[in-house]
Amino acid sequence: MSHAVQALARWAFTDGDAGGRPFAVVDKLGARLYVFTAAGHLAGSTPALLGQQRGDNTTPGVGDRVATGIPMAQRTTPAGRFASEPGRNLQGEAVVWVDYDAAVAVHRLRPAAAAERRPQRLASATPADNQITLGCIVVAGDFYDRVVAPLLGKHRGTVYVLPDSQDWREAFPNAAGL
Repeated sequence: MSHAVQALARWAFTDGDAGGRPFAVVDKLGARLYVFTAAGHLAGSTPALLGQQRGDNTTPGVGDRVATGIPMAQRTTPAGRFASEPGRNLQGEAVVWVDYDAAVAVHRLRPAAAAERRPQRLASATPADNQITLGCIVVAGDFYDRVVAPLLGKHRGTVYVLPDSQDWREAFPNAAGL
């Protein structure tokens, strides 16, 4: 667990920023999802697939383009603090919405074009090949069912996404001193 993940998780719990609810930290540089209980204990971590492009911002209206196609440059996982909410995607599958308007969610690995090699990317030892999604945070189905669904899939929580194109202390200045 990187220093940034540790500091952000400590701040979310000790300063009460997570509001006494379960929370998650996405380490985009390490391509990992860390899920914490409301008591601040690590419930689990796992590799994650992330947006195909580096970048920490969302293009306005990108969530409206899911059905028609999101341009390559706009396939980012946005950085920041998000109030998460359990819900369903357009196919009726359970997801945890991170940014509903941008159509960014934490969800299970689903079938995709074989050329994308998503299961292999998720299982690889390096985060270098984990950028493949339209912006969602994709995890193995068993981790979703065992950790994400019970903690974030039943009630609102908070998801903190560390940036990949700026220093994390700029994105979370209140946590930077920890």
